[in-house]
Amino acid sequence: MAFTRATGKHRGASRTARTTRKIAGIATLTATGVVASVASPALAATDAAPTQGTGLQQAVVAGDQLAGRIAAQADAQQAAAEAAAAKAKAEALAEKVAEEAKQRAEEAKKKAEAKAKAEREAKERAAREAERKRLNAFVAPVEGSYVSTPYKATSGLWSSGSHSGIDFHAASGSSVHAVGRGTVVEAGWGGAYGNNIVIKMNDGTYTQYGHLSSLGVSVGQTVTPGQQIGLSGATGNVTGPHLHFEARTGPDYGSDIDPIAYLRGHGVNV
Repeated sequence: MAFTRATGKHRGASRTARTTRKIAGIATLTATGVVASVASPALAATDAAPTQGTGLQQAVVAGDQLAGRIAAQADAQQAAAEAAAAKAKAEALAEKVAEEAKQRAEEAKKKAEAKAKAEREAKERAAREAERKRLNAFVAPVEGSYVSTPYKATSGLWSSGSHSGIDFHAASGSSVHAVGRGTVVEAGWGGAYGNNIVIKMNDGTYTQYGHLSSLGVSVGQTVTPGQQIGLSGATGNVTGPHLHFEARTGPDYGSDIDPIAYLRGHGVNV
């Protein structure tokens, strides 16, 4: 008689049932974090080798591999981010250093310019002071000469009976200089003085230069210390060539003062 196998709980599951359970397990893994794409290789492996549990193992291995790749990718992204951050930090630092260097250079430039300006101003002040001193300085009317006739010497040669100035030894044609800065108030024939020049000095006094062979300035002209104003000679009431020099409180004859004291009072060694 024919024997019919009864189905029950001890009956082995069919291939279709086993495959269905494997697919369900893979779907569960997918839901808990394993990517669903691993299900297909697992299913194919089940058809090729129907050993129970193989598909699940392959899915787990594939999931581990994928997780490793994801972790490696995350590490690479983190390293790239850290490198970018380091690069940005380095660029910021370089920019800061460059800005500080620029500021230091600008400060150094400003200091150098200020120093150069101060030095230039100091030189200009020194030059102005030197020029002021030169313009306010006094010199002898004939360079390298000496007094041949003193002030107030007595003789019948002078109408007043005494010498109203001093005579400097000077050969005819010797250079005669303004003793200081002033303005010419007389330049021409002066009677007994011959060709003469009278200068109103900046301090309000007057100086006179007599017996000149030629005149080098005119009335109204400003002269400076040491400027040549004429040449010595023997014009007027003289016995020989020389320079007659007077210092006065006014422009006219009779206001004379001691020329030696006058010149020495202005720093001239005579």
